[in-house]
Amino acid sequence: MTVILVLMTFATFAMIDFFLSRSKNPRLALAKAHNPAVTPSEPSLAYVDGFAIPDRMRYHSGHSWALTERKQIHRIGIDEFAACLAGTIDKIELPKPGQWLRQGQKAWSLQRSGAQAEMVSPVEGEVLQINEEVLHNPALLSSDPYGKGWLMTVHVPDEENTFRNLLPSRMVPLWMRNAAESLYAMQPQLAGMTAADGGRPSADLADSMANEDWEKMTREFFLTR
Repeated sequence: MTVILVLMTFATFAMIDFFLSRSKNPRLALAKAHNPAVTPSEPSLAYVDGFAIPDRMRYHSGHSWALTERKQIHRIGIDEFAACLAGTIDKIELPKPGQWLRQGQKAWSLQRSGAQAEMVSPVEGEVLQINEEVLHNPALLSSDPYGKGWLMTVHVPDEENTFRNLLPSRMVPLWMRNAAESLYAMQPQLAGMTAADGGRPSADLADSMANEDWEKMTREFFLTR
């Protein structure tokens, strides 16, 4: 009996220590504080030509993403490539709650210095909620495109057909690499606009671009031409 009590006591303290260690994990705490979309499993984050592509998202070829929150409910936003190409945004125009989005059709717009870029929805369904915070602070789109810079949540009744039109996960790295190479081929001066550490892209690749060039580039990559 004494041996059983000792073993039970040891197991109890081990479990307490495990949960305390998890609560003190600085990486997990930081992820939860800065990115509500991050789950406790700490999903992997890959980089292709400097652009981050978290594997928890599904991607549309127009550089938007969808993240499943629960069955038929998905959060959507733009990927880091789109955020860097969009750069310093003055205003974001989003659809209203209750509006129906068509997959692959124009759903929101980004405005900077009098120019405008439109983007297409990665999913088909009804808008449930928009991110008021990013409307009031468009800089979040650039600083945290996969977290606080999310755009809206959408009810997607036909998930099977919707997901069929998104990029297969195994193809995402190649797709992103092709996008980066195409961008630098069209605008060679942008290839040097990377951070000193790790070759990360500039947060505003359009900084030195004329409005008409920026609009042309965004139409090409955001599939709104």
